[in-house]
Amino acid sequence: MVKWIVLAVVLFALLVLALAVRPVLARLPRLRRAALALQRRATEAEALRDSAEALQERAEVLQRQLDTTHRRLELIKARRGG
Repeated sequence: MVKWIVLAVVLFALLVLALAVRPVLARLPRLRRAALALQRRATEAEALRDSAEALQERAEVLQRQLDTTHRRLELIKARRGG
């Protein structure tokens, strides 16, 4: 008699476990797609970050060139008495 009760409790526990796991397993394909989309976005963000850094470096170079040009212009104006 006790054997049947223990067996019934174990089977009931397995049934509850299966019912709890079923929704999670059903969501796995959507979770995989979402993970892949996030991975693509992370790759795109990395590429954008690299582009932004390159653009920042270029802007700094242009600023230095502008400063040099400005100093040269001031020297030319000073020589002409300007």
